[in-house]
Amino acid sequence: MTEPLAMLLYERVLPGGQLINRLQDLRYRVQIASGPDTLVEEAEKEMPLVLIAEVETRTEQVCAAIRRLKQHAPTAHIPVIAVVAGSQPGPEESARGAGAEMVVTDAAILAHLKPLLAQALGVD
Repeated sequence: MTEPLAMLLYERVLPGGQLINRLQDLRYRVQIASGPDTLVEEAEKEMPLVLIAEVETRTEQVCAAIRRLKQHAPTAHIPVIAVVAGSQPGPEESARGAGAEMVVTDAAILAHLKPLLAQALGVD
């Protein structure tokens, strides 16, 4: 059986590296997206099971990429988990408005990755 693919759009090294390790522990293949400008094309080519995107550092660009992903028919079905630092409400609201199914903090995604993935994927 092939391992499912999780695509990451992450800029901060420490939480991003920890997230990669956790996903691999859950037997996901991990692909790092090049950036928000090419996200839709990469997602269409690779067809990940889930996209985890950090929206804290480049909120406008990443949220615009999520919006394009959700409006593009071949990628609209890909669940998006947006990750924020949790200190300010702006990025969280923007991510929800862009179409992210879930918005969580760095601490929450690292501590509760398995149930968050199950919820985003609609798995019981």
